[in-house]
Amino acid sequence: MPVMTQRRYRRVQEVLRFRQPDLTLLAEDVHKPHNLSAMLRTADAVGVDRVHATHPTGGLPTFSATSASAERWVELVVHPSLDAALAAVRAQGMKVYAAHFAADAVDFREVDYTVPTCVLFGNERDGVSPAAAAAADARIVIPMLGMVPSLNVSVASALVMFEAQRQRRAAGAYGAPRLTAAERDARAVAWLFPREAARLRAAGLPLPSLTPEGELPEHALALLARLPGGTLGAVERPAEDGDAVSDAAAPPERQPPS
Repeated sequence: MPVMTQRRYRRVQEVLRFRQPDLTLLAEDVHKPHNLSAMLRTADAVGVDRVHATHPTGGLPTFSATSASAERWVELVVHPSLDAALAAVRAQGMKVYAAHFAADAVDFREVDYTVPTCVLFGNERDGVSPAAAAAADARIVIPMLGMVPSLNVSVASALVMFEAQRQRRAAGAYGAPRLTAAERDARAVAWLFPREAARLRAAGLPLPSLTPEGELPEHALALLARLPGGTLGAVERPAEDGDAVSDAAAPPERQPPS
């Protein structure tokens, strides 16, 4: 079996240092899988840890290859309703900015993304629903100077989220890990050993810290071997380095200057 290198594990640890648990986006009824996939890729690129959605493609989406496997690195939480989604982000103390044309809408660069923030985007045909627009703390727009009145939802989300990254980078939000060490350890296991992580969680067991080489520790392997249907030989090793983490996840310090 291929063995994950220390370089690959360090890469995962490096990416997790830049995750922003208090920044997210909410896709309201975005129907096209390639759009949601692109939004997840943007989320990964700016350090978003979790994305929220309501009724994507009528249920869980079939992801497009354009996501560069971003769904592996960003958790997608699908809510049964807009109210449920808004309640989830409000419970984290987030302000909600809806991308929506309205008389009181402001330029998307004029709002503060350094506070806990959720940016809400509507679907491809109708945009943000009236209920979502009314529930938002502010409505934002991307100024358009041409004949086309709006951008594709995935393009619009990229512009807004990279503005959020710019503001947060200037404020030093990427300077120190925002996730706790335990949270980073758990995500590293879930990212690199997803099947094993799922089995441990299903059994109500905590996820272990990986070894310095990025391997599951012996006590975790022993636990997995005792679980129903588990043997030591059944542990799935991660793919080789080239498939580990998308280049889109490069930390802000590695982004080219604007």
